[in-house]
Amino acid sequence: METSPLVLFDGVCNFCNGSINFIIKHDQKGIFQFAPLQSEAGERILKSFSIPDHYLDSLVYIENNRCYVKSTAALKIARRLDGGWKLFYAAIIVPRPIRDYIYSIIAKNRYKWFGKRDACMIPTPDVRKRFLN
Repeated sequence: METSPLVLFDGVCNFCNGSINFIIKHDQKGIFQFAPLQSEAGERILKSFSIPDHYLDSLVYIENNRCYVKSTAALKIARRLDGGWKLFYAAIIVPRPIRDYIYSIIAKNRYKWFGKRDACMIPTPDVRKRFLN
């Protein structure tokens, strides 16, 4: 049984929350589901893929029971978005170590550059059904 693609994200990171809002805006069909990495659902899913349960260094994308992290996760998400955003998937031809190096610089500095919340985002009522409990 195929399930909806799932995006796990750092729920207290302003950049990450902005990214989730961007995905929601460019996912008119509503195919993506979401969960903060810090949530019970997020930790349970990480464990099922043998990823440490306090893994906050990357976006995690799960599609067809396969788990992707860092730049590969971001590019696979872009490929499923509406409009021209799917063209960013062409960057998959860049060797993963190079892509992940750039991704890691942003991830390492995300709190300093974009700030941090005290708690995970609360989705608006119209998108709440797309968030795992």
